[in-house]
Amino acid sequence: MLADRDTARSRPDDLIVIAVRIGVVATLAVLAVQTDPAVRAPLVAVFAVVAVAAVYALLLAAARLARGSGPRPIVVSGTDAVLALLATALTGGAVSLAVAVLPLVVIANSLRTESRRGELFALLVGGAYTGACVVGSPATTTFATQVSAGLWWTFYLAAVATLTGVFVRRLDRQYRVVAESRAEVIAEHQALAEERDLRSRLLDSQQARLDGLRVILHEFRAPVSSLTALARAATRPGPDPTLDLIAATAEHLQDMLDGLAEVALTGGGAVGRARERSVRLQDLAVTALAGAGLTEERRSIVVRPPDAMVRCDPQRLHRVIGNLAGNAARYSGSQPVEVYLARDRDDLVVEIRDRGPGLSADQLGQVTQKYVSLGDRRGTAGLGLWIVSELTTSMGGTLTLSARSGGGLIARLVLPVRG
Repeated sequence: MLADRDTARSRPDDLIVIAVRIGVVATLAVLAVQTDPAVRAPLVAVFAVVAVAAVYALLLAAARLARGSGPRPIVVSGTDAVLALLATALTGGAVSLAVAVLPLVVIANSLRTESRRGELFALLVGGAYTGACVVGSPATTTFATQVSAGLWWTFYLAAVATLTGVFVRRLDRQYRVVAESRAEVIAEHQALAEERDLRSRLLDSQQARLDGLRVILHEFRAPVSSLTALARAATRPGPDPTLDLIAATAEHLQDMLDGLAEVALTGGGAVGRARERSVRLQDLAVTALAGAGLTEERRSIVVRPPDAMVRCDPQRLHRVIGNLAGNAARYSGSQPVEVYLARDRDDLVVEIRDRGPGLSADQLGQVTQKYVSLGDRRGTAGLGLWIVSELTTSMGGTLTLSARSGGGLIARLVLPVRG
């Protein structure tokens, strides 16, 4: 397709070249008639050369129009030069106007070949023209005039070849720049197409994961709703901490499912949408630590003031405390995890303290990064503290980790609260 397009574009140029070649042959015929018989050779000889040139021009035109190509460039240039030199020699040599054809021959050759070959060709044509001047000039011209004309035109023919070579090289550089730019555009287009394809596949993969999450949510909602209803409907003669814990845990599970549903609807993420309500800090802490698997012997909870109520997102705060407490319990051995919650004006201060091995100063700055897992963290993928950090940021709070005096780690959480 591209070859056909290039052929179609070059057709007007081919027609112009054919017209110029035929026009030059016609002017040589006119020149032969107008030249003084005392200067030119017999008219029969001149017209024989013109006839050969005409047949040659027609054959080249037919080959170019029929096949789109002709003889080798060196053959065409050599034939053009020989015919032009013969016409010059037969129409007066140094005084012949046919010499004007030679620059056309040199220019055409320079366009077909490399610049150095074009200059060498021009020098050869100039030398041959000098010989034509000596052989074909009338007797009235001196030998010095004949040689001078030959050298003069040799210089100009070489200059024409040089300038044509410069012009061709400039065009070639411009063509290369355009070709490189076009190649870059094509490469960028291909890269964009590949990026769109990759993005489409990633979106399809993400959609498949979200669809799976929605299926899981659908399957979990029914048993969790039943558990919540049973815990609320259970008959109890008096306060029952176990049933209270079951009810609180079921409510937290329901909040978790609602949060996951938000994540599924909004396209994924660790945070979800905020769901604020008033909660009692003591109940929230007990539920979070129990959910993290900490029994009463493994935990120590201090709340100030003891009956403090705050308005916050309990589901997010539950996840933060549960993650931090579970992480602390994993490294504390038999030592209890200490949890301290205090209402300080418009802030809620939460501290989770353990007696584990702690972290170095360098590790403290890395441990909240995504997929960073330091030490022997069994069952984790380096996401726990990153999730805690993301949740804390979403609630407008700050999380700091510091070494504990006597060994261990302190995770300090400061959150703005209301109510």
